Order: sequence, then structure tokens, then C-alpha cells
Amino acid sequence: MSTPQARRARDDGLQPERTALSWSRTSFGVLGNGALLLVRDLDHYAGPLRLLPAGLAVVIAGVTYLVGLQRQRVLRRRPLPAQLAPRRQIRLIGVSVLLIVVTALTLPV
Repeated sequence: MSTPQARRARDDGLQPERTALSWSRTSFGVLGNGALLLVRDLDHYAGPLRLLPAGLAVVIAGVTYLVGLQRQRVLRRRPLPAQLAPRRQIRLIGVSVLLIVVTALTLPV
């Protein structure tokens, strides 16, 4: 019969999977919004500057996906590190998404 500690060591729960899914959803959401910005600007193409928000969204989606992969690796480590929250990465992605929004809104139509 296995002890509770041995069972707990084998079963880490679903947090790593939930974390991976949430970072993947975020990256696909940013990518989808970038595609919508691209489709919006194809009707009245006014030069390559109009494609900047969509290009930024693609880059931020890639960065978000890579951060998600890095988070998966962190959550698989045992013992877990003392600092688990990805504060810096979340701020970076949040500011980047705001940059996309501001860029999309300030460019002339």
C-alpha cells in the first residue's frame, strides 16, 4: 500500500496542464486579434505602417507561447522554486498588448 507522501509525489495535480493551456489560449487570442487587425486593414491598405499592429500581435503571440513553455518547465521542477509567479513576463505581455492597442488606434485610417 502506498503512503500519502508517495502518492502526492507521483500526482502533481493538474496545475501544470492548466498553466500550459492558459498560456496557449492567451497566445492564440493575441494571434487571433492580430489576424483581425490584418483583415481590417487589408480593405484600405495605406502602406506597410498599417500592418504594424498585426505584426506586433504575431510577435507577442510567439513570445507568449514561449513564456508558456518556460512556465511548464518551471512547474515540472522539484522542488518548486521559491518565486513561482511570472510577474515580469505578465507585465511585459500586458504592456505589449497595450502597445498593440495604442498603435492600432493611433494610426490614421
